[in-house]
Amino acid sequence: MTYAIIETGGKQLRVEPGRFYDIELLSAQPDEKVSIESVLLVQHNGEVTIGQPLVTGAKVEGTVMRQLRGRKVLVYKMKPKKKTRKKRGHRQEITRLMINSISLNGSVLASEAETSVSSEATEATTEVAQESAE
Repeated sequence: MTYAIIETGGKQLRVEPGRFYDIELLSAQPDEKVSIESVLLVQHNGEVTIGQPLVTGAKVEGTVMRQLRGRKVLVYKMKPKKKTRKKRGHRQEITRLMINSISLNGSVLASEAETSVSSEATEATTEVAQESAE
């Protein structure tokens, strides 16, 4: 299993190919390709590459699925005995990003297609094992 830890929007995320993640708003349109070079760690088949602070030559590529807004957060401030109250709401702008591939020094370590093929192979071997057990 291959994964990477990236930094985007002031937060750090553990990402895997073939999955989607909600991150801070990116200035990209839906169905547009995005590449993130701020990769902090890459793990591939037990081999871990750690950056100081970033891994040189590492890149995570993804596709923007859509732009949306998060849940509403209410901020209520009150000073007791002063009849002072403030109620404000906030909804964060979010980008839903599908991770396509993780590459290191120009070579693709894992991609969305490889992940689906390996999961199908695992399911097939599990079915064969269950049939032989019966």
